[in-house]
Amino acid sequence: MSKIHPTAIIKSNVKLGENVIIEPYVVIKGNVIIGDNVTIKAHSYIDGNTTIGEGTVLYPSVNIGTQTQARKYRGETTYVTIGKFCEIRECVTINSSCGKESTVSIGDYCLLMAYCHISHNCKVGDHVIIANGVMLGGYVKIEHHANIGGMTPIHQFVRIGCYAMVGGFSRVVNDIPPYTIGAGVPYRLGGLNLVGLKRHKFSLKLRKDLTKVFKLTYRNGYHLKEALCHIQKEVKASDEVQHWINFCQASKRGLAGLQPAIRGTVDELLAFQQFLEES
Repeated sequence: MSKIHPTAIIKSNVKLGENVIIEPYVVIKGNVIIGDNVTIKAHSYIDGNTTIGEGTVLYPSVNIGTQTQARKYRGETTYVTIGKFCEIRECVTINSSCGKESTVSIGDYCLLMAYCHISHNCKVGDHVIIANGVMLGGYVKIEHHANIGGMTPIHQFVRIGCYAMVGGFSRVVNDIPPYTIGAGVPYRLGGLNLVGLKRHKFSLKLRKDLTKVFKLTYRNGYHLKEALCHIQKEVKASDEVQHWINFCQASKRGLAGLQPAIRGTVDELLAFQQFLEES
C-alpha cells in the first residue's frame, strides 16, 4: 500500500508503483511514472515526462523535470529518466532536455548531494557520486563510477571518464580521462585514481598497464596522436586500455592538462619534433 500525505498534489495522469511514500506538500504533474518503493520527501516538485526508478529516494525540495533553461527550447517533447536506488538529496534540480525526443538520464545507484544542478541533455552513468553544489552544464556526460567533488562547475559538452575522481572546488572545462584523479583551477591531473581502482578490484597487472598508459599520454611529452600510437604498440590490449584510447580519440573539448594535438600522421609529428630539436 502506498502512503500519500493528504496535502500532496498528484495529477490524475501520474502513474504510481507499489509501496510509494509521498510526504507533505509534494507536487507531481505531467506524464510522470514513479516506480515501486520510491520515497518522495516534503516539498518536492516533479513535472514533465519524467520516470523515476525503483527504490529511489528524493529528499526535501528536490525539483525534477521542469523546462530546460536553454533559450533555444521551442516546446518539443523531452524526457528525464532516473534509475533505480538513487539518492537525490535536498534542493537538487534536474531540468528536462532540449531537442525533440532527447533525454536527461541518471543511472542506477547514483548519489546526487544537496544543491546539485543537472542541465539539459546530460547523461550520468551508474554508481556516480556528485557532491554538494556541483553544476553540470548542458550535454555533459559522466561515465559510471565517477566521483565529482563539491562546488565544481563542469562546462557544457565536457565528459568525465569512468572511475575518475574530480577534486572539489575545481573548474572543469576539458574532458577528464577515465581512471584518473585531479583537481584545481586550472585543472591538474595527479595520476591514476589508484585507491578507487583497488576498491573496484582492478588487478595489480591492470593498474600497472593503466599507469603506463597515463605516463605515455601525460609524462613523455608526446602529442595525443603520438601517445595513442605508443599505447597501442607498448601496452597489452584490454577493455580498459581500449576505453582510454577510445575516450581520448573522441575528445572534442580536449583533454584536461594536455597540450593540444597537432593534426597529422605520427610520422609527420615525429618529423616536426625532429625539426624543432634541430632548429
